[in-house]
Amino acid sequence: MTDSLEVLERFNEIKSLVESLELDAHKNATGVAAAGLRLRKGMRLIKIRAGDLIKITVERDKTLKRKK
Repeated sequence: MTDSLEVLERFNEIKSLVESLELDAHKNATGVAAAGLRLRKGMRLIKIRAGDLIKITVERDKTLKRKK
């Protein structure tokens, strides 16, 4: 997989995770505790995936600078 495709795929994965948690956020806002648990679990996963994406983009940028 090329670097640019990997960046876009990782970003789209994060975007999908956020969208999938929207219903749980609404349910938790109305008092459903189980939805809050699912939301927190999903947010921790988003945090991990965002960190992975940051690492990939930093390495990609370093590689591009070296090629110049």
